[in-house]
Amino acid sequence: MFHHFLRHEGRRFGHGFGREGGHGPNHHRRGGFGGRMFGQGDLRLVILALIAEKPRHGYEIIKAIEERLAGAYSPSPGVIYPTLTLLEEIGQVTATTEGSRKLYTVTEEGEQALAESRAVVDAILARMTHSDGGEGVAATMQIRRAMENLKLALRMRMSQGPIDAGHRQRIADAIDAAARVVEQG
Repeated sequence: MFHHFLRHEGRRFGHGFGREGGHGPNHHRRGGFGGRMFGQGDLRLVILALIAEKPRHGYEIIKAIEERLAGAYSPSPGVIYPTLTLLEEIGQVTATTEGSRKLYTVTEEGEQALAESRAVVDAILARMTHSDGGEGVAATMQIRRAMENLKLALRMRMSQGPIDAGHRQRIADAIDAAARVVEQG
């Protein structure tokens, strides 16, 4: 787990990044999309449910998730394809090659896994579809995207070598100003 701590005006704010949500293998988020878009294991169930609706290619799965979330979130191929590989390895989907693409189909084991997790799957899908027409999710994801952009920009700049004192101060001032804007609500 990777944590950042920000000190601002005497208060400490802890922000966990790069972690799956939840508190163990059986924890599923039931509320809004706090933390990551999906809790631990939730994305795997969503992908399995989408494939159970109809056989799909990886790109079609990405687009289906994006559509259900009114464009507020689009999972990356770096998240989808490893999950598809896992589902294939554990026997819940099979893949047939069509040219350079794979078409994924749910197996009997996949159907059984969905049946065993039906209440969780239904709750996740309902949460995805009934999110204030996407506005609540869109607002959250817009902020998360900006946070990730800042994190990436900082990492990239810091990997380029030392930062002179003036530039460090401008970065710190910009981040402090952003924190004040957030706190003011």
